[in-house]
Amino acid sequence: MGTITDYKITAKVYESENSLVYRALSHTDKRSVILKVLKKDYPNPSELTRYKQEYEITRTLNIKGVISAYELFPYENSLAIVLEDFGGKSLDLWLKMRLFTLLDFLQISRQIAEALGGIHKANIIHKDI
Repeated sequence: MGTITDYKITAKVYESENSLVYRALSHTDKRSVILKVLKKDYPNPSELTRYKQEYEITRTLNIKGVISAYELFPYENSLAIVLEDFGGKSLDLWLKMRLFTLLDFLQISRQIAEALGGIHKANIIHKDI
């Protein structure tokens, strides 16, 4: 698929208005990671600052259900964030693949609510969930 610095992209996981999210393999230790990069070729200073803040905030969190941030590095004229890959699929993809029972729905909802509760308790305002 392609390469970003020391990472080989294996799949596109998600695309938002501002970001591209990829699953990738590290060339150095072969671990699977998630790479999040700004979509614009030339992001403005406030977009770069927002990405730096996102990395710093995520890096300091230790909340069950919230992935870890490993690294922030310059990529072309932008930035890339290296995140933990827990091997999961997006909820959107799961919903397309199968029907959930009421019990499945309640278990997933509880886990999401607990993670969001931890984020809110840490006084973090989130955007893309």
